[in-house]
Amino acid sequence: MRYRTDPSQLRGSIVPLMTPFTDDGAVDHLSLANLVEWQLASGTHGVSIGGSTGEPGAQSVEERIAAITTVAETVADRVPVVVGTGTAQLHETIELTAAAVELGIDASLIITPYYSRPTQEALYVWYRTVAAEFPDLPIIAYNVPSRTAVDIAPETVARLYRDVPNFVGIKETTKDFEHFSRVIQLCGRDLIVWSGIELLCLPLLALGGAGFLSATANIAPAAHARMFELWEAGDLEGAREIHYGLHPLVDLLFVETNPAPGKWVLEHQGLIRSGFVRPPLITPTDAGLAKIRALLAEGEQYLTPTGDFSIGARA
Repeated sequence: MRYRTDPSQLRGSIVPLMTPFTDDGAVDHLSLANLVEWQLASGTHGVSIGGSTGEPGAQSVEERIAAITTVAETVADRVPVVVGTGTAQLHETIELTAAAVELGIDASLIITPYYSRPTQEALYVWYRTVAAEFPDLPIIAYNVPSRTAVDIAPETVARLYRDVPNFVGIKETTKDFEHFSRVIQLCGRDLIVWSGIELLCLPLLALGGAGFLSATANIAPAAHARMFELWEAGDLEGAREIHYGLHPLVDLLFVETNPAPGKWVLEHQGLIRSGFVRPPLITPTDAGLAKIRALLAEGEQYLTPTGDFSIGARA
């Protein structure tokens, strides 16, 4: 809980963890804890669970709380823990967030309600309502219109930032780079703004962003952490080299629907016991695997070594 009172520490590369499952589809807590330990050993600056890459929509509230528990207990305050606790239903969002608060999370990432396509006024009321339930918890909006069919407008973000004391930031998963810029222009640079678009992680820092939650950090955490650190140190050329070097791994993750390709890589590396994804997703097809293998070879130098974190040795 040491980061909760100072949200400005929520900076850098925060990995949006994939949720490992066993071959029969149960949440694999052993593999999940192993991923967390490997991420921390690789220098990641923070850990997140419950974002789109973690398949939250395919899990029950109880399963999500259990996964949050594993992550929070494994991290044990070594880095910030940011948890996706949003759903399409208010009572579930409140229940998940309350459980996460009890576990000592540092901030809550609340997705815009999906499918129902709320108005901007409805989004304002939604976030204000959730934030009021947890006045001591930093609340961060998660804007991902490609999945939710609704885009939280910069003006709505600014209104929330002005009116709600514990509304502290936004994860922008939109390729509209003007959106990033207008959010920061309207709110000021104290707002925490993270990129959820892999190839906009480095560019956002130039606008005053605080960091990023990149799905590619699931397989290349050290490179992502180093890219941020080089930027902070003023080594722009070094940061750009990593940015461009990561392109093949970014492409790999989206050969088929994320997180199936990335889970295949994690299983291939021995970091998790199974690459299973829950329906309606499927594991990569043969054609997809051919592309994944080619891109893996192209971006291999940016993969983070697994070291002593083979799941077989811990099973």
